[in-house]
Amino acid sequence: MLERVAAKDRRSQEMVYNEQLGNKRWLSRRHCFFFILVLAAVLFFNCTNKKDMVLEWNPKQWIQNHSTNLFFPFVKQNVAINITDGPAAKASALSDIAGFTTEAASTALPQTLNISSTRELMIKNKTTVTIEMIQQGLHQLFPTPVPYVSPGLYLVEYPHEYHFTINEPQKCEQGKPFVVLMVPVAPRNRAHRDIIRRTWGSENLVLDQVVKLFFLLGMQTGEDAQQVHEQLLQESKEHQDLIQSDFVDCYKNLTIKTMVMLEWLNVHCSAASYAMKIDSDTFLNVPNLIKMLLHAPKTNYMSGLVAYGGAVLRDPQSKWYVPYEILPESVYPPYALGLGYILSLDLTAKLIEASRHVKALYIEDAYLGLCMRHLGIPPTNPPDYAYFNVFPVAYSPCGYSKIIVTTTDSSIDRVWLWTNYKRQVEYC
Repeated sequence: MLERVAAKDRRSQEMVYNEQLGNKRWLSRRHCFFFILVLAAVLFFNCTNKKDMVLEWNPKQWIQNHSTNLFFPFVKQNVAINITDGPAAKASALSDIAGFTTEAASTALPQTLNISSTRELMIKNKTTVTIEMIQQGLHQLFPTPVPYVSPGLYLVEYPHEYHFTINEPQKCEQGKPFVVLMVPVAPRNRAHRDIIRRTWGSENLVLDQVVKLFFLLGMQTGEDAQQVHEQLLQESKEHQDLIQSDFVDCYKNLTIKTMVMLEWLNVHCSAASYAMKIDSDTFLNVPNLIKMLLHAPKTNYMSGLVAYGGAVLRDPQSKWYVPYEILPESVYPPYALGLGYILSLDLTAKLIEASRHVKALYIEDAYLGLCMRHLGIPPTNPPDYAYFNVFPVAYSPCGYSKIIVTTTDSSIDRVWLWTNYKRQVEYC
């Protein structure tokens, strides 16, 4: 009897123990299942965010959307590009400055930046980088703005917003000139400016018509740039005839200088009837110029020594070489040669607008011809082709009395020539 009771108690204890053990196992499985669910949710959320981040921080797309901010110091100093055509054009132009193409930008950056492996995320064998890593890498590549570097021999940084560092904003309107003489000249070349001031530039009232003279300059570069600028400021105080803008003054930028001239005339000389761009190494017969203009059209007028059928030179050794990709045409449209051409003041705004549609060419007079063609306005031949002479005319008082402008031999004393001419011309 006692043995039956003891056996029954043991069975009861075993049942209780097995029930407790089963409960513990069930709790353990439930905890494991819950833990797996939580881990899966975390991993899914993390992967989803990183996939989204891949789409959001694609390097190529990010550069396109932020290129202006990233490269602003370079755009400002290398004023070679016109960034007006949207993100794709910005990325293309700015990547050219950086030295790699837009297509290569997204692949070149991760390799160049030497990103730590702990910050890389490999998805479908493509490397993506975070914004902080790109900023750090760009800072390493471009730590500080660099001095001006030309974008190339045949690329012209126009259209672009240039500013005047020396200006005479009221001088032209106050004088109410009939014609404005604009002389492009290098900042260092004070001697040429002084010669012009002492010769034909001194004639400010001819045949009862007011004539105004201004010199147009860019910025000097080199070790003496600051000294030259200080000298220009003093010269400007003395003569009030200097106009300086913040482009680099060099032969390649003559088109920029010409377009800045047109911008200045359009804003500050709207009351004048005509303007003449004239080189600094020339002789100008101002009375003959006035006589011609008194009978000239008042609008849509550009005249000078008009060139027809000028060939686009493809010889890289030529001073006027133009690559095919810059201008595919083989012949220029008619244009007035740059030694000296005249335009009615209504053309300034029209040519500025045309320049927004015509690819800039570093040969400035030919470029104006392209802009005139865009406007559908042909240049006008002068009454006499002998008026404008691109090659120096041998000096004689009577010979010079029949021309308007000629280049001069560098060996001749132009002050002496002018003095002699003024003394002798009345006998012709």
